[in-house]
Amino acid sequence: MARAGTQQVGILRRLPLFLLIWAIVSLAMWIPAVYALVLDDHDTSRSFLYSGLLGLFLVAIIAMASSNRIPRRGTLGQLAVMLACFTILPIFLAIPLHDALGTTTFLNAYFDMVSALTTTGADLFPDYNRLSAPLHLWRALVGWMGGLLMWIAAAAILAPLSLGGFEVTAKGQPGRPVSGVAQSERVDPRGRLLRVARTLTPVYAGLTVAIWVLLMIAGEAGLTAVCHAMSVMATSGISPVGGMEGAQAGFTGEAILFLFLFFALSRLTFSTDTAATGFSRLDRDPEFRIGLMTVLAVALLLFFRVVAGVTEIGGQIAPLQALQVIWGMLFTVLAFLTTAGFESANWNDAQQLSGLGTPGLLLMGLALIGGGVATTAGGVKLLRVFALYLNGAREIDRLIYPSSVSGVGGGNRRIQSDGAFIAWIFLMLFALTLAVFNLLLAAMGAGFEQAMVLSVATLTTTGPLIELATDVPIRLIDLSAGAKLTLCAAMVIGRLETLAIIALITPSLWRD
Repeated sequence: MARAGTQQVGILRRLPLFLLIWAIVSLAMWIPAVYALVLDDHDTSRSFLYSGLLGLFLVAIIAMASSNRIPRRGTLGQLAVMLACFTILPIFLAIPLHDALGTTTFLNAYFDMVSALTTTGADLFPDYNRLSAPLHLWRALVGWMGGLLMWIAAAAILAPLSLGGFEVTAKGQPGRPVSGVAQSERVDPRGRLLRVARTLTPVYAGLTVAIWVLLMIAGEAGLTAVCHAMSVMATSGISPVGGMEGAQAGFTGEAILFLFLFFALSRLTFSTDTAATGFSRLDRDPEFRIGLMTVLAVALLLFFRVVAGVTEIGGQIAPLQALQVIWGMLFTVLAFLTTAGFESANWNDAQQLSGLGTPGLLLMGLALIGGGVATTAGGVKLLRVFALYLNGAREIDRLIYPSSVSGVGGGNRRIQSDGAFIAWIFLMLFALTLAVFNLLLAAMGAGFEQAMVLSVATLTTTGPLIELATDVPIRLIDLSAGAKLTLCAAMVIGRLETLAIIALITPSLWRD
């Protein structure tokens, strides 16, 4: 028995990584199939059941055909697999969605699956009643699996290559393994990936179950509770009831989600496997501290904006209303900083109370900052912002005292010099990418404001921004086929980041 188990593990280790992930998502299709069967929705159940069987059959055929071939060894090859997961795998994921829905094109289904898997959560179907309960569950489940993929890939793939924000604190060059890790990565990169997966998957699943149970206790409906639990952990913002306004748990439900959104501010909230020297404690983690400061500062700014608007029209805010407004601001600001994009039920009440429009530019700025490195959040990332802040503060000191010597510690000194330089390069690449997608969308007929909102929302993986950043929500379903494919490319680039894409297209790295 022990020998048979060892042989099975050996077969799994030799199986190409893409086929392993394909097999996992094929098995995951049986979850909405069973749920649809319980609801007596036999057509939807068959769509997911047969699609899962088809996926497993294809995986088995390809695995047998390639059993004599040794898969590519090396972390860079695994990075290429991640790119394939976000571009090719959604074609398979869209099959049951397209077949079960039956009233949309396959391109729309593909767009929706890319949006879910990259944890963007862009709502292609604004009328949530158009989708059945199993389809809502499938969208949230795909987003959840995409978030788990990023958790695992951060420690097993991006960290060894000094990518995904790790280049700010790493001693190696972006796209190349650090000297101390290079040998072990060449010997057993697949083993590292499996060890990280075995360690983090129970944590990720356990936290999701905890949110689900707490929401159920707070009075939330079962489907809404599980979808919101998965969406919070993946920061996808996918909801079967249109967000917090349609939820039944009220303030208690929002408070539960608010607490678990902190897992997207810093990886130290759930793991120390990638902690840099000097930052192994959460209270000393610059990302977590900057995230808290940003949430408090922006929420207070928005509260004073509402108070000024109410005063201008001659109204008054009752103490209870003021507390509700402050809570709505805190929740929404944290949700957009972590690129989850959930909107508090009190957010619209505050806008109506003051008579002011949605501060879309501020929400876009929060999404651009993003959450923590190696989390499910997108954006520029807080660690890069911290590196640029340290460098800026140092340059101001040198203007006042040209002969001064920096008094920061060793870790911060590394971030202040080389880390800030790499962070600045990434910021410029991000700005150039944003400009390119603005031009592409404008060439396809989108207005400047619309193109800007779409580009920022997709590159930062903050799909709900598309509906909230403008006074008139943008209807994604009305866009042309070229615009939808362009947004799919933006979501993939925003999820993998430009430095990882550059590493993949550099021939010298492949020759190494």
